[in-house]
Amino acid sequence: MSNPLLEPVHGVSLYDYAAITAKLSAGIDIIDLCKAMGIEPAVYEEASAIWVSRMQEDGTFEVTMKFGEYFGEAENHPKLKNLQVARSAEGEANLEKLATDRYFYEELSGARTAAYQYGLDGAQWILDNFGINLGDFQSVAMKWMEVQNAEMAKGNHESTMHFAHYQQQKAEEYGQKFAAAQGGNVADDVEF
Repeated sequence: MSNPLLEPVHGVSLYDYAAITAKLSAGIDIIDLCKAMGIEPAVYEEASAIWVSRMQEDGTFEVTMKFGEYFGEAENHPKLKNLQVARSAEGEANLEKLATDRYFYEELSGARTAAYQYGLDGAQWILDNFGINLGDFQSVAMKWMEVQNAEMAKGNHESTMHFAHYQQQKAEEYGQKFAAAQGGNVADDVEF
């Protein structure tokens, strides 16, 4: 039986919506995206609101899981795949490393978390320092999540814990750097 929550909204499928969302997070303008899709921005706005509502009301999480899957496949969307954000050579190299080096991915994930904890926009920090936009980062994150889920399904919990600890270690290291750049933590001078 098909899930009615997966039916297109005003002709915008969940795959379309996820791909548009991924491209938006990568910095592509909504006007360009709607033009490529052949829809008006008002249609997208209404479809977006309905897709968000459907994800919230879906107790099975099927819509949300499919959204995540499709978000990670945005580069393959037939109408949107040619819309790309210009990347520096360094950004391109870092993106390739992010997709192939799990330690680098976990390090940047930890750094992003620490940045948010210190009042910085973690996604912007990654873009400024590594040339990787949020959409590309999230797309790679979905792929690493699939790898992790496959490992967990095989009972390989050690690998998952290893990388979780590594990410936490990197978050603490970057947290210290961000704290130092801001003049230290509030309680750094408190002695017990």
